[in-house]
Amino acid sequence: MIFVRITMNSIPEKQLEVMQTLLSMIEPTEMESGCLSYAWFRDIENENRFSMLGEWETREDLDRHIQSARFGVLLGTKSLLREPPRVDIHTISNSEGMESVNAVRGKRG
Repeated sequence: MIFVRITMNSIPEKQLEVMQTLLSMIEPTEMESGCLSYAWFRDIENENRFSMLGEWETREDLDRHIQSARFGVLLGTKSLLREPPRVDIHTISNSEGMESVNAVRGKRG
């Protein structure tokens, strides 16, 4: 699984434009092959900061998304941002769920 986080800091006067662009990307991106989840969030402490969290089945699926016109629209928002977006891509080889939390809490009493 591939996990992606993109953080963007909009120019205050351009915040609405950035938010509208990001919201328009959610549904079509979620329908792309290999997309497991894709969501944008606005920071509760800084209304000009947005973060995207996405999960992809494979690196090839993510690469196909990055090459898409839709991702090009995202990159096109650079004139609306205070600084270039920060992109973090993580490859996850192991995932655990609530059973791990229960096991650890059970050991601690």
